[in-house]
Amino acid sequence: MSLFRLGETPTLVAPILVAAFDGWVDAGSAATTAADQLARGSSPIARFSDDLLYDYRARRPTLEIKDGRPATLAWPELVMRLRRIGDRDVLVLAGPEPDYRWRELATDVVELVRRLEVDAWLSLGAIPAAVPHTRPVTVLGTQSQPGLLRGGVNPGPDGTLTVPAAALSVLDYVVAAAGIPTVGYYAQVPHYVSGPYPAAAVELLRLVGHHLDEDVVPGDLREEAGELRIRLDAAAAANETTRLYVERLEGMVDEARLPAGDDLIADIERFLRERGEDGRDRS
Repeated sequence: MSLFRLGETPTLVAPILVAAFDGWVDAGSAATTAADQLARGSSPIARFSDDLLYDYRARRPTLEIKDGRPATLAWPELVMRLRRIGDRDVLVLAGPEPDYRWRELATDVVELVRRLEVDAWLSLGAIPAAVPHTRPVTVLGTQSQPGLLRGGVNPGPDGTLTVPAAALSVLDYVVAAAGIPTVGYYAQVPHYVSGPYPAAAVELLRLVGHHLDEDVVPGDLREEAGELRIRLDAAAAANETTRLYVERLEGMVDEARLPAGDDLIADIERFLRERGEDGRDRS
């Protein structure tokens, strides 16, 4: 039995699919924030069997209580949405990272993208890194074949990098093996930032726009990024140790130092420790 239900779908024009999951590989909620913005004004065309994909004890539904009365119950859900941007259709696959059935999900996603005749797959992610908030967001790229990355992003880092895989990476890998061009954009988020990091979401949207040949409107994200920058600047100025640390990171970036594989692994391991072994925020 398929894990998805596909609704009535119009004839799509050069569809491109953008995917982002929360949890692991979504530092600062940058990827899912970008996906949510991209999906504004969209319509759901496919829904997945959430009861088979999620552990509700680990990712509990949210109950809203108004005046002592249970009012609404929101369940985690994985949905594919459709939106037209410019002259082409954009499919946005987003939601919480599934807990179960990754292999089965990957098989079904390949079937789905083939049925919809998807031209290309874009994975959006974000990782913690030793980068300062005072510099432009750096993005690491992956591609299933040379020449697919856009917006000045290069594939890397050089050499072999072995990390715990995300469900998103599994889908990306299997879709590429099925012959569909895939690209991954992973924004680097300052590891000392707690909470959302909208500047990274803005950069991810910019890169999606390069694939669509259209500017993707970031909504209020630019203003939110500016407000956060002000708060982070003030925090650094108020603490000498923090200020010196940020300045050291600035020096590394200004010297165009690319992160080595060992550095990235150390950053990711630190991120896992802070969020819990499975990558979910325990705060």
